Amino acid sequence: MAGMHADYIEESDGAHVVVGAAPLTIEQVVSVARHHAPIEIAADALAEVRRSRAIVDGLADDTVPHYGVSTGFGALATKHIPTEQRRQLQRSLIRSHAAGMGSEVEEEVVRALMLLRIATLATGRTGIREETLTAYVAMLNAGITPVVHEWGSLGCSGDLAPLSHCALALMGEGPVRVAGELMDAAEALQRNGIEPVVLHEKEGLALINGTDGMLGMLCLAIHDLRRLVTVADVAAAMSVEGLLGTDHVFAADLHALRPQPGQALSAENMRKVLADSPIRASHDTDDCPRVQDAYSLRCAPQVAGGLRDTIEYAARTASFELASAVDNPVVTLDGRVESNGNFHGAPIAYVLDFLAIPAADVASMSERRTDRFLDVARNHGLPPFLADDPGVDSGLMIAQYTQAGLVSEMKRLAAPASVDSIPSSAMQEDHVSMGWGAARKLRRSVEALARVLAIELVTAARGIQLRAPLQPAPATGAVIDALNSVTRTQPGPDRFLAPDLGAAYQAVVDGEVLAAAIAETGPLN
Repeated sequence: MAGMHADYIEESDGAHVVVGAAPLTIEQVVSVARHHAPIEIAADALAEVRRSRAIVDGLADDTVPHYGVSTGFGALATKHIPTEQRRQLQRSLIRSHAAGMGSEVEEEVVRALMLLRIATLATGRTGIREETLTAYVAMLNAGITPVVHEWGSLGCSGDLAPLSHCALALMGEGPVRVAGELMDAAEALQRNGIEPVVLHEKEGLALINGTDGMLGMLCLAIHDLRRLVTVADVAAAMSVEGLLGTDHVFAADLHALRPQPGQALSAENMRKVLADSPIRASHDTDDCPRVQDAYSLRCAPQVAGGLRDTIEYAARTASFELASAVDNPVVTLDGRVESNGNFHGAPIAYVLDFLAIPAADVASMSERRTDRFLDVARNHGLPPFLADDPGVDSGLMIAQYTQAGLVSEMKRLAAPASVDSIPSSAMQEDHVSMGWGAARKLRRSVEALARVLAIELVTAARGIQLRAPLQPAPATGAVIDALNSVTRTQPGPDRFLAPDLGAAYQAVVDGEVLAAAIAETGPLN
């Protein structure tokens, strides 16, 4: 399964990300996950790690059982483990929980997961040893990416299987990738001078009991969707222009009557993109026969704005989680070691599911605008399917089929995963979040949205060029030029279309489309 292209953001400037001084930001997660920005642990955080480890060490000989220190796990939590078997207990925990199956998860997801687990370890609330934490940091900085599989996590207790595959690599076991090359973890660690870790009491749980996989994918999705919703505004504005629609409905005072913040931001973007459009001015007359445009044109800010507001709600949830120390048990600030339920992924799972809904709707509206361009009954004088010689040429007919297939898939992906729960661990874990599944399907949805918007951009660009000799708005013209520098949107006889659509998609995810528009409009929301 492919996620958004890795160069969808600017390259990292190589600056270190300091973990433990303050909660990580979404941008820092993306920088480390996608661009291999190096990390280091704050000195104060290491001091707190040492302090909490001393507390765990003090419990090792306690006659009172302590979960994960001197007991088994899950439904086996009542079994006391003798001192001489506790390191074997930790090894067995990781080996048995590294039970994923299916295709490999993307490198950026695994790196985000590793970073976020390191961030929790650095809080000093897990009882990890300093040398275990620093070895994990070294593994991440060396570009060693454990092989993590698609299936295995129920999102409670956190992302156990994915995190276990990473912990297994830290022990020098299992497969990893380094610069794409598959090799044994032991070899990769040895090449980089990293000693495999022998886990002590509590460390197995500390390495795997978190929501890091689903949170990492949420951070990546938020970053990508913030970009894509602006692309959606640009594409919608181009469609309004090419379909001879009006921009009067995007006036600021009209949107102030309904003070939804995202809606106002999208409307402002569309006004900027359509500014000074000769095509728009050409039909701004008293005898224009259309009183109102179709909803897919007129209501574009309302739908894209809804996605904007959902993204920011999800970002607020992510910020709370980025400031969290998720483990079970945890070492409290006053030195207690307490079981808890903070590993449950429900808050993250809900927003992962929630984001898939407006993403699908923005895509659905985009497809409707594309379809209007291709229909002579609704495209106001353009040729059928924008074909050069209709009948001989099919134009963009099947591009819309591809778009429709993507939108249909996105609608299926919008069905929530978080409402499902299958009990596990002999009913000890009798309600789970399915947050990992919600995250995996959102990644597919984000990629599909980028492809849908790329097809609308190609269609709108061709439609606008067919309005010649009328000229487009400066921003619209800049986007068309950017697209034509990597593909062909100009009218003409049919040719192999897939490469053109693929190049347009790449221009979306590489940021070329937005850069072209912003060069004319100034900053866009």
